[in-house]
Amino acid sequence: MVDLQRINFLARKARYEGLTEEEKQEQAKLRREYVDSVVGNLRSQLDSTYVVDENGNKVKLSKDGKK
Repeated sequence: MVDLQRINFLARKARYEGLTEEEKQEQAKLRREYVDSVVGNLRSQLDSTYVVDENGNKVKLSKDGKK
């Protein structure tokens, strides 16, 4: 689980005080983990998404977007 409180804390600190080099690295790592988590969740949701055609048939989407 990504620590959103820590991400937000570092963002506020960067805005008002600045970050040390270690904190900048931690912030980059946490942001990457967050983005990867969001992309993974979206990919999982899209993998279980179907399109209903004009005949009422469920069609699973392929990875390239074609039916």
